[in-house]
Amino acid sequence: MVWRNMRSLKGIAELARRYFSLRMTEEPSLVTPSMTREFLQSQLADEEREIFMVIFLDNQNRVLKHSRLFSGTLSHVEVHPREIVREAIKVNAAAVILAHNHPSGSPEPSKADRLITERVIKCCRFMDIRVLDHLVIGRGAYVSFAERGWI
Repeated sequence: MVWRNMRSLKGIAELARRYFSLRMTEEPSLVTPSMTREFLQSQLADEEREIFMVIFLDNQNRVLKHSRLFSGTLSHVEVHPREIVREAIKVNAAAVILAHNHPSGSPEPSKADRLITERVIKCCRFMDIRVLDHLVIGRGAYVSFAERGWI
């Protein structure tokens, strides 16, 4: 019985991921921060290890692509700013939204999270790519660097 319920919950989570992925490609742009947050929560909230994801946007904030660029362990993901910039140039992105999850459940950014965000911003700025936000997704909660005034 417990396994059946767990499979059902995983199936529901997968449906939510697919729904929001489809919605991202159908919508003309990321109209609201809540739409972006809902999408990222559907993609990252139930992961068992840290995943770093990037949404690549054009000048009108239309989604060009979203990608899980880096995958890590339970408590750490290695992020390479160069790879983010390379992918942004490849898809001709004018802006990016960064996101990663904290499988522990607490979305509070670590010092390392803030430092890597600063490094990504510097690398992107050099290539005229705007970093609009970095969201850290926990279980049922999130932290937005932009909302906190860190970006």
